[in-house]
Amino acid sequence: MDRIWQWAWDRYGARYSWACWAITFCAALPVYLAWSLLIVAFEKSDRYVEAAAVTAIAVLVYVYALVLPGGKGLRPVEQWAAGDDIDRTHALQASYTYVRGLTVRAVVVTAVWSAVLFGGIGMIAGAGGWRLIHYAILGAVVGTAGQLITVHSYVEGASRPPRAAIAAGTDIGDSLPRSRPSFGMWTNAAMIAVGFAFAVFGGMLGAVFDVGSHGPGLAIMIGAVLVLGIGPSVFTSYSPLLQPVRDLAEGTERVAAGDYSRRLPVVQDDDLGALAASFNRMQAGLVERQRLQAAFGAYVDPVLAQRLLEQGDEVFTGERREVTVMFVDIRDFTPFAETHSAEDTVARLNALFAIVVPAVVEAGGHVNKFLGDGAMAVFGAPNDLDEHGDAAVAAALLIQRQVTERFAGELRIGIGINTGKVIAGTIGGGTHLEFTLIGDTTNVAARVEQLTKTTGDAILLTQQTVDRLVSRPAGLQDRGPHAVKGKAAPVQVFGLAVG
Repeated sequence: MDRIWQWAWDRYGARYSWACWAITFCAALPVYLAWSLLIVAFEKSDRYVEAAAVTAIAVLVYVYALVLPGGKGLRPVEQWAAGDDIDRTHALQASYTYVRGLTVRAVVVTAVWSAVLFGGIGMIAGAGGWRLIHYAILGAVVGTAGQLITVHSYVEGASRPPRAAIAAGTDIGDSLPRSRPSFGMWTNAAMIAVGFAFAVFGGMLGAVFDVGSHGPGLAIMIGAVLVLGIGPSVFTSYSPLLQPVRDLAEGTERVAAGDYSRRLPVVQDDDLGALAASFNRMQAGLVERQRLQAAFGAYVDPVLAQRLLEQGDEVFTGERREVTVMFVDIRDFTPFAETHSAEDTVARLNALFAIVVPAVVEAGGHVNKFLGDGAMAVFGAPNDLDEHGDAAVAAALLIQRQVTERFAGELRIGIGINTGKVIAGTIGGGTHLEFTLIGDTTNVAARVEQLTKTTGDAILLTQQTVDRLVSRPAGLQDRGPHAVKGKAAPVQVFGLAVG
């Protein structure tokens, strides 16, 4: 049925109400023809042609009274489909208002109309007196039951294509669905009504064919006819209600796979529609969280950003850790900055950091801060890293190698690496906080980087880092002890040649 509605909308969008009227007439006519002919058979009459003709005319008028094609209810929707300057929100709101009015109108009108129709068919078949009143009551009850079975799913199914088209890719429909009556209420009512309609129809068929004289076989045959004849009609009318469930299942699979690009169509006026709207708001929240995380990670190391998002306030507590700290600095950058434009200076720094940051992250560390023409990286905090010394050395070798290849001697760097205990935590106040390392280990690493100017090495390691290495790299050369500022005892350093 969904395909039929979609085809009608695609082909007759500007006249969609008339298409709905025609489709509904075709769907309703067989149902009421079956009841009319059953009444004629029940009365043992032969006025089948007259009953069929009256039923066809009556259904024509009845469907028109329900749909009101060309009326003001769906006019904004059809005007939007025709390309008129109609506000999307107004058109979508009109769709919901129309359907709510139609649902109530359908139950009331159908009860009255069915009573008149069944009574009229009874008269054609020759019934009279109290018999006609019984048929009128039967018509009112059967008509109401039929609407409980079909009206919600049928009308909501017909509304899906225009609502999906109008709200496409926007959130304008997320606030429109309501959760009452609920999907569960409609379902329970429909199931009760189906049972009642089948029982009444089957009982009348049993009376017509005198099941008592033919035995259980005829009863089975009547049941099969009801299931095969009426069952598909009930299924096609009710199945559109389940489409939002299928949409939701597909949506969750997309979100689980990391695809946030498609919104669920909010096209049903019950708690399933409200659920779809809630899903869209959740998805929008995930997109916003992803955007904020990406923006946050552009200014804060992604590792730290992820930890902040996952742990919240827990990340602000301090802890003692053994880490390896690496300082990277550009040699003789001040003269370059003085003789070049600000744009060139910043571009040169960014070109270097475009090498440093990925190399550090790939090795399992993170860049803690940028220091003018240099940077400080840490391995082993805030996340655990067992072989943090080896990771720092691997990153340093990669950085030096790529700098040489990229700048061909136009830019030279010095790298100092030291291992030791630090206090790692988030410090600051007010609106500014910063994850930092406190301890002598960072100071020594900075001083060792300055020693590269004295030893002529691009990379210098302290004895503490060498002792912590799991795998001793080739090209390691002892540069002896050196005095560094702030340390009473000399620091043993080792140069590391890049192969």
